Amino acid sequence: MTQTHLAIILQTTPPANDFMDVIVLAILSVVVIILAGMTGRVNMGFQVPGFPRPLSSERKEILRKHFPFYKQLTPNRRKRFEQKVQYFIHVKEFIPRQIPKVTEEMKVLISACAVQLTFGYPKVFLSHFKRILVYPDNYYSTINQTYHKGEVNPRLRAIVLSWKAFVAGYFNSKDGRNLGLHEMAHALRLENLITNAEFNFLDEEVLQHWQFLADQEMANIANGNSTMFRDYAATNPDEFFSVAVENFFERPKKFKSLMPNLYAILVLLLKQDPINPV
Repeated sequence: MTQTHLAIILQTTPPANDFMDVIVLAILSVVVIILAGMTGRVNMGFQVPGFPRPLSSERKEILRKHFPFYKQLTPNRRKRFEQKVQYFIHVKEFIPRQIPKVTEEMKVLISACAVQLTFGYPKVFLSHFKRILVYPDNYYSTINQTYHKGEVNPRLRAIVLSWKAFVAGYFNSKDGRNLGLHEMAHALRLENLITNAEFNFLDEEVLQHWQFLADQEMANIANGNSTMFRDYAATNPDEFFSVAVENFFERPKKFKSLMPNLYAILVLLLKQDPINPV
């Protein structure tokens, strides 16, 4: 090889540093694209193993038509809501009971209900409860030999719902009765106590303040002096919390007007305010 040929080769071969820069840039580009797809910012047309797809246009349409909480959110918060709904659907097993299958509408709206309650906690998905059992109507429990509209069973890691009662809860959104929110509130309280990745997320000091005010209101209900909650709320602290959650989302202005301190504590506890959802 002549010196002239060697000089030409040296001039046309890219420096090692430049070559490595190209490789690093290419790797970073691939990582960014994958992360964008995993977070739902870009629909890549395929699914990354272990991660859900972005919420489909069909599922978004279900939310737009049937879920008022979603419709009042800002565009950025809608995106967050969609991501949580999709992940909830992805990680739960929806099991039909006395119906042929759990439909897309059922999956989306039940998941949206759970996300509505946990929206202030981006990393809380009620992970202990792996199964969502859906009945068409009230169902008979062989355990306590009575009919139920819904229940939460931590031993079976299941949330059980009557679809008819679930729909009725959102159809009349101003009466302070919502089966879905009621049962999800039970699951939330239990999730906070069960040792797992989502353990102990509710602020202990706020919980203590909540219980102090709740005990006072339960006494008012027992004495017939409550103008906000139905009598069932006085059954025990767990039922009081669930009934309070129903009213928190369905009648927030009345709740705040009649019980400003209790309402303010629930805002802190759930890290959201239905009156000012943005």
